[in-house]
Amino acid sequence: MKEETVFWLWSFLGRLHPMFVHFPIGLIAMAFLLDLISWKKRDRSLLKAVRLVLLAASISSIFSVIAGFLLINSESYGSSILPVHQWVGIATLLLAFAATWFYYSSRTGMGRVFLISSLISVLVAGHFGAALTHGEDYLTSVLPGNTIEETAGSGGMVNFAALKEPLNESTIQDLNFQVRSILAHHCYSCHGAAKVKGALRLDKKEYVFEGGENGPVLIAGNAAGSELIRRIKLPRSHKEAMPGKGKGLSDDEIKLLEFWIDKGAPWPDGPVKSLYRVADLAPRLPVLPPAEGIYTNPVDRILTAYFKKNKFSWPSPVEDRLYIKRVYMDLVGLLPQPDSIEAFVQNKQPDKRQQLVHSLLENKHAYSQHWLSFWNDLLRNDYTGTGYITGGRYDITKWLYSALYTNKPYNEFVKELISPDNTSKGFIKGIQWRGTINSSQSTEMQAAQNVSQVFLGLNLKCASCHDSFISDWKLEDSYAFANLFSDSILQIARCDQPTGKWADSRILYPQLGAIDKNLPKEKRLEQLADKLVQPADGRLYRTLVNRIWAQLFGRGLVEPVDAMDNEPWNQDLLDWLAYDFVQSGYDIKKLLFTLLSSQAYQLPTVTVKEPELLMAKDFRFTGMIRKRMTAEQFADAIAQVFEPIYPDSVIVAHLLPDSVRWNMPFARASLVKNDPFLIALGRPARETVTTSRSSQANLIQALELTNGSLFHEAVKKAAEKWKGKSTDEFVPEIYRRTLGRNPTSAELGLAKNTLGSKPAASAIQDFLWVMAMHPEFQLIY
Repeated sequence: MKEETVFWLWSFLGRLHPMFVHFPIGLIAMAFLLDLISWKKRDRSLLKAVRLVLLAASISSIFSVIAGFLLINSESYGSSILPVHQWVGIATLLLAFAATWFYYSSRTGMGRVFLISSLISVLVAGHFGAALTHGEDYLTSVLPGNTIEETAGSGGMVNFAALKEPLNESTIQDLNFQVRSILAHHCYSCHGAAKVKGALRLDKKEYVFEGGENGPVLIAGNAAGSELIRRIKLPRSHKEAMPGKGKGLSDDEIKLLEFWIDKGAPWPDGPVKSLYRVADLAPRLPVLPPAEGIYTNPVDRILTAYFKKNKFSWPSPVEDRLYIKRVYMDLVGLLPQPDSIEAFVQNKQPDKRQQLVHSLLENKHAYSQHWLSFWNDLLRNDYTGTGYITGGRYDITKWLYSALYTNKPYNEFVKELISPDNTSKGFIKGIQWRGTINSSQSTEMQAAQNVSQVFLGLNLKCASCHDSFISDWKLEDSYAFANLFSDSILQIARCDQPTGKWADSRILYPQLGAIDKNLPKEKRLEQLADKLVQPADGRLYRTLVNRIWAQLFGRGLVEPVDAMDNEPWNQDLLDWLAYDFVQSGYDIKKLLFTLLSSQAYQLPTVTVKEPELLMAKDFRFTGMIRKRMTAEQFADAIAQVFEPIYPDSVIVAHLLPDSVRWNMPFARASLVKNDPFLIALGRPARETVTTSRSSQANLIQALELTNGSLFHEAVKKAAEKWKGKSTDEFVPEIYRRTLGRNPTSAELGLAKNTLGSKPAASAIQDFLWVMAMHPEFQLIY
């Protein structure tokens, strides 16, 4: 082989390439920092050091490039990114020499351009070099959502000791499951239905044994002689090593495949066990644990057993001031007035918290105006945006507001969206995009994707282009479901290429019943709506209660909330809530009352060091996650305590029922068109379904709250109103409005020392800004 004929010295020098490359990387970065300091301090004495460092970087780049050439000619690299790494490395060398020449010619401006270019180039070359060594997903694989999850049931390899006896049917199923798990993780991306390299597929039995363009890849009973085993055991740098991208197989995985082949590569007859967890569709009523003490709410009874299992004790509930703010923000999206807080604190009735929840749920307009934002996100409904001007999109605002106001039963809510009239048709109509679009963005496919995501917690986007890599859903399933929303039969397109095959028409879950494909579309949608909302569709109602739980508690029983096949942290709680929801008449307000009156809702909030920990498989519930106000909640809170951000004239009154504008305390942010202020604070564009918003602060929010005109003008107007008041008059009142309490003596003393006895409007404005940034104001504890 090639590596055996190369002179050993060239191989040795080539392998020094990883050492040599660190010199230009470090030196170019050092030159850039020195030049930056020189420019910032206007100190030209540092330019001499810049020239010397750049010269050293250029010379070391020569050695790095030469060593790289020796390495690729002495060892095999089969990756397609090798030429990219090679030519970007050469470009770095040329750019570094150009920068050096310009600096030595006293043309600092041009030198700086080439220095910055060489810095970018060396970073790009370094990235591709790391990808060659560690795999192309080395950097991206650790990002949220990109980690490869262990498939259900694959918590460890098959016990080889237990397989010394002849294989039985059950053992063959388990062994086959492990083998297919390995192939799915490492091979399907290049040798599956969507992509077939070398005419080899490894996703089905017949293809595995058929082999590829170079013949069979395994010999049953002879692992040592099988091409598959030879390829996966080659060094990762070898051009024939498999998999060609990403990490190689572990020793345990290789041993398992060898064991399987030596045993004759057994494959079960008939259906095989799914590689992925599939949640039960049918509803389930778990047996409730006995009530203990104050924990009589069914939610608390289930959690008492859960806490015992996890060795966690119920902590004391939050105090009244925290609870009243929490309930107000979650039910009506407003801050409680100071007088309401004091009255609630002084109330000695034992059921005052349940009474509070009841009273807020009866405030129909405030409730609707708050929850409108949640449903607008979820149903992709907005007041302006792509499609409205051209007639390619329809809003459902009036229908949605009325449904919230009347507390429309959820089964009717879903039916009217799937089998709509003229007021609710916007959801399944989707957006008619202008210009050329790919097949997965057609309005029929949008309807299939949105209905499955919103109502069934199922993401079909991957399977709308090709067979899914992360579930059992196939392209044909997505098209068959999309066909129900189509006026004509759809042709299946794989990765946007027509296949010549015509889609069937069927529901995603055949257990729910068949749809008569010969009916006109309107009748098919009536049948589909009836099938989906039947009590037997436990998934529909589990998805809804999981979304409501996530909205209130900051983390769903199942996460992500659009992946309802994932395992919940408490299956009994999810099942009971869904079952009770159906038995209670599909009443969302009844569900909210059950949750908000529970001891679980009254637990102190908890925080996590990193947001990714909320998605961890070993997540343990100990209380709701501390949340930041949403964009709409923050805007409304500023309107309550300082000055309205929006005038009444900007609400979308023409899209709302006539009674709305006379039943709001000010122009609420949920009723205004999206703008840079709300976008910066997290309101989505709503051109696609949005099922969660980040509660994390970010730089864009900080810039908007520091320099944004809307917020600045509201605070400025409020400060003018307080001008002329003494510090003793307005500081306690601002504390009561913003934080729901009086200032401590230390806080009042600090305000007096900072503001003086009768501050100017500008000083008051600064104080109001500080209070608006206060964690007690922005966070929901």
